[in-house]
Amino acid sequence: MFEQEFEKFLDQQRRSASGARLERLHKDLTGEKQMLEVVIWPVLKSFDGITMEQEMVSTTGVKIYVDAVYEPVRIAFESNGFVPHAEMITRDRFTFEQMRIRTIAMQGYKYIPFSRDEQEKRAEAARRAFYELLGRFSTSPGLAFEELSVLEREVIRYGLRLNRPIKLEDVRYCLQCGRHALELSFAI
Repeated sequence: MFEQEFEKFLDQQRRSASGARLERLHKDLTGEKQMLEVVIWPVLKSFDGITMEQEMVSTTGVKIYVDAVYEPVRIAFESNGFVPHAEMITRDRFTFEQMRIRTIAMQGYKYIPFSRDEQEKRAEAARRAFYELLGRFSTSPGLAFEELSVLEREVIRYGLRLNRPIKLEDVRYCLQCGRHALELSFAI
């Protein structure tokens, strides 16, 4: 299902793009696609609110591009491979990368990079980080997280802090209630 939805999404992104952004959307997007498939899609189950290769202009007038932006919560995602982003980086490139991060922050986005190795070897941890960000910063109507009840949101927040799979006893502890109350609240 992801492949079909991604192709439709990418086609829509290309149709709405022009100039350098359009060129970037026609280049190899392996890292961006992997990040969308492994981190973003499993959490959101759609591409609503996502823009690929978002253009931003720094205070010095330099155009930069962010791999993917989730506009409802203003998150700027980057998929960073070790070789192109770190292995043989020059001082000038390092300085440029720091300017990119500042530009993203100055435009009101939370900069969230994921290494390619992290996406391949610790995908669940990357998804948990995204879930936690949604829990901390989502206030926009229309987000799936907003459709949850207050109790459900609190259980998710608590579960994210546990850094392990959540158990029924964790839910009872979080909500300070017994099993019968849980059955009534969540219709378990």
